[in-house]
Amino acid sequence: MNLVEKEFVGFMKKFDAFPFQMVINGESYLAGNGTPEFTVVFHRVPNVSDLMASTSIALGEAYMNGDIEIEGDLYDALYHFLGQISGFSTDKKALKRLIFTSNSKRNQRKEVSSHYDIGNDFYRLWLDETMSYSCGYFQSEHDSLYQAQCNKTDRILNKLYLKEGMSLCDIGCGWGFLLIEAAKKYRIHGVGITLSMEQKKKFEERIREEHLEEYLTVELMDYRDLHLLNMKFDRVVSVGMIEHVGRENYKLFLSCVKNSLKPGGVFLLHYISALSENPGDAWIKKYIFPGGVIPSLREIINIAGDFQFYTIDVESLRRHYNKTLLCWNQNFQAHREEVEAMFDKEFARMWELYLCACAAVFMNGIVDLHQILFTNGINNELPTVRWY
Repeated sequence: MNLVEKEFVGFMKKFDAFPFQMVINGESYLAGNGTPEFTVVFHRVPNVSDLMASTSIALGEAYMNGDIEIEGDLYDALYHFLGQISGFSTDKKALKRLIFTSNSKRNQRKEVSSHYDIGNDFYRLWLDETMSYSCGYFQSEHDSLYQAQCNKTDRILNKLYLKEGMSLCDIGCGWGFLLIEAAKKYRIHGVGITLSMEQKKKFEERIREEHLEEYLTVELMDYRDLHLLNMKFDRVVSVGMIEHVGRENYKLFLSCVKNSLKPGGVFLLHYISALSENPGDAWIKKYIFPGGVIPSLREIINIAGDFQFYTIDVESLRRHYNKTLLCWNQNFQAHREEVEAMFDKEFARMWELYLCACAAVFMNGIVDLHQILFTNGINNELPTVRWY
């Protein structure tokens, strides 16, 4: 074993909460004590200097380019390994421009576009028919992904306590399934906003297909420009969007919602959350969600109070997101060859790593998923029980 390999094995052995086996040049090395939970074959080991700069990026890139192979199930290996992510090294000073990006409108539009404008044909391969790119709700262990996404949408609409003729704004509307269901079932008038041209295009197609032009519109718009609509809504919903806002802008985001919502109006916020405040994972920021930051539950609840948002209900859907991601990965693997034809093998390995790693960190509690229901000031018209 050469010096680079020796230093590498020494670095990796500190992740010993669950024993695993490393194979380098045919030789095996054990991290931790006991029977290995998984085996990693290293065709080339990263330099320790790269691991110290960012353990996440160094190992993530090694997997992407094929230097790392997992024997067995990737998700299972990541579930055991990523529970120790707090021990990863990150040189925040050297990676400052990656970890702390600009929150300007121009840059955030660019960051959102880099992920969501990959192409509707790509997302159609592994999402379900609803084209919902957020956590489903599995009422039964036998629910399909499609059923879980319908369940999730119904649950949100029920929580919003919609009535015919109400107005609803969806901030970060995606491909539009939630607003389409709201219009069909409740005959509300809805406006969706997104920064993705691909999502806007597909949503507009769906509006025409469903003959909902009288009820729905979609705007390519930053949340900071909501005032340009000159509308006050009965209800506001935002699903999986605040993660793109940036910690410095949480107050601004909630202020924009406040100014767009009628007194007593209901606001549902659905987002990936964390126990504490941190800037996020470097590999995810570099390759998947540039600029993405996960808010903690406590900071959102705390800020909401400053704007007279009353917290009515909080629900965790953490394990539902684990199952959603595993379903997405199953679909992704079924279309792996098509993905590689669209992009390349490195992209496919990157996306596989993203889906499995996210499933793992939801299952081991590194991150959570919360739905919070607020009212804009006091609302004494809602039922006094959990009506949904």
